[in-house]
Amino acid sequence: QVQLVESGGGLVQPGGSLRLSCAASGFAFSSHPMSWYRQAPGKERVFVAYITNAGGNTNYADSVKGRFTISRDNGKNTVYLQMNSLKPEDTAVYYCYAPVRRSWGQGTQVTVSS
Repeated sequence: QVQLVESGGGLVQPGGSLRLSCAASGFAFSSHPMSWYRQAPGKERVFVAYITNAGGNTNYADSVKGRFTISRDNGKNTVYLQMNSLKPEDTAVYYCYAPVRRSWGQGTQVTVSS
């Protein structure tokens, strides 16, 4: 019953910004931590960001620290990933993940290229 529906991916120039959204349903979203992962072509899926259930604490991969911000709106059952100062190496499929439910979104493509 768990569903994670992502949106906001697309093509952006280096140095640009993009905001991803993940709309959740089928579980008690406000009681669950949430994460973002990404998978580049030919690479393993890797951790990007994490946020606690109330949004009071966050954690980031070193590769995105200082550039990306994870946030959530529990009233909308939505988690966000604000991506700034994007680099070509950020190109990947980005996935929303609910760790407690071990459930993944479908992924959204982010391409950073001039």
